[in-house]
Formats: sequence, C-alpha cells, structure tokens
Amino acid sequence: MSPVRFVALGDSLTEGVGDPVGNGWRGWAALLAAGLAEEPVEFTNLAVSGAQTRDVARRQLPAALALRPDLASVVVGVNDTLRHTFDIRSVAARLDAVYGALAQRGTTLLTACLPDPGTMLGLPGALARPLARRQHAVDTVVHVLSDRYGAVHLHAHDGAWVTDRAMWSADRLHPGERGHRQLALRFHALLAEAGLATGPAPSPEPESPAPTRSASLWWLATAGTGWVARRCTDLLPQLLALAADELHHRARGTSARLDLRASAAASAALARLTVRERVEAGTVA
Repeated sequence: MSPVRFVALGDSLTEGVGDPVGNGWRGWAALLAAGLAEEPVEFTNLAVSGAQTRDVARRQLPAALALRPDLASVVVGVNDTLRHTFDIRSVAARLDAVYGALAQRGTTLLTACLPDPGTMLGLPGALARPLARRQHAVDTVVHVLSDRYGAVHLHAHDGAWVTDRAMWSADRLHPGERGHRQLALRFHALLAEAGLATGPAPSPEPESPAPTRSASLWWLATAGTGWVARRCTDLLPQLLALAADELHHRARGTSARLDLRASAAASAALARLTVRERVEAGTVA
C-alpha cells in the first residue's frame, strides 16, 4: 500500500510560526501528519509566512497538484484581511479555484475558519471591528465552500482556545506549541471520526517549556513587532479611515449597517461564484 501523501498549503500559521524546533518551525500540520497513519506519511509543507490567497492559488496550488496528495490542508486568508487591497470577491474566487482543483483530483480537503486578527492583537474596538468584519466574511466564504467541496472543516474562530493565553505566542497572532498541538489534535479527531486518520492522536502537552515572559517580550519587541509591521503597514491609512467610519456610525447608532454591508458583500461574492459555475456548465444563457 502506498503511503498517505499529505500536503499543507497556507501562510505562517501552517508554516508553524510559534512552534520552534531547532532552527525552524514545526507547527500543527507536521504534528498532524505524524498521526495520520500507522505507517510513515509523505508530508510536504508548502505554506509560506505572509502568503495571501493569491499566493496559494498561483504558487502553492500547482506544486501541490504535482505531488498528487491524498490529503491537503488549505488554511489561509488572515493576511488578505491585513491588506488595503482586501476584496472578498477575489478571496472567494481564489479559494473556490484552489478547493475545486484539489477536490477534482480526489484529494480530501482540510479547512478551518480562524479568529479575527484585531481581537487577537487586542486592538481598540474602532480598529478591531473593521478587521473582525473582514475575517467574518472570509470565514463565511470558507464555511460555504468547505461544505460545497466536502472538506473536513474545523471551526477554530472562537471558543476557549482563542481566549486562553497559554495557547498563543507572544505576538498574539500565532499559536504557541500548545496552540499548534490543539489545532493538530482537533483536526485529528475530525479525520479519525471520518475514518481518515488511523495513527495515534497528537499529544496536547508541549515537549518544550513555554518561553519565559522576558523572552517573549524580547521576541515581540524585535522579530514579532517587525512581523506585524510588515503585514499591516499598507493597511494603516485605510484602517484609520475605517475606524473613523466606525466611530461615526457608533455615534449615530447605525453600526449595524456596517455589519449588514459586510455580510451582504460575502453573500454577493458567493452568489457570483454560483452564477459563474452555472454559466460554465451551460445552465444559464
């Protein structure tokens, strides 16, 4: 019997940032790979820190298809929300293309919805809420497309693990080792329930001691701050405008309109995909 081939696509979360091993990162996908089968698994991690949906669609997807995976995880979208170019229609179209290409090859998909970065960073409400709406829109698209393509989907956008600081690294955006283990464990449980994981479940307990507070603060003040700055610099002017709009609507008591607008945009993006697919299938003139 051929070994199980597992390919991971995505950004820094899947690359393993927050779970250092040696001179590199390990992360939830590598932890999960070890428990997919009793026999060794062929695991390839294509995820790259900073990747957006366009990077996954253009660069990682062709490489993944060439590997003919039995299982592929696609967890991406947070970096899109941190760019001034964010467009839920483009995000939806790219995710649809990636999911569809893998599913068409008979690959089992792993997907997840994630917490919004504004809340994780502890930003003030006027700054956090616009980012939360963006992430909610991405999560809505991921939910619908995961169902459409029969993905094994993990609901990771809320729950105790989000508010438990022991799960997160100093930058508050990436899980620490315990958090990565929690993701791997939850994915493994879903796969085992579906009969797709026959190896031992990952241990929830870290192998390495948690970094000291001083070490965490030093990392955040050096590498961590730079990481956040590189991903948010082009968003800042727009985010300040969004925050001003947020405060304006709050003063007028019309904040619900912003929520409805974001939900409508996600629904329209999904409806556009449905119409396009029907046109391609020849069922719409």
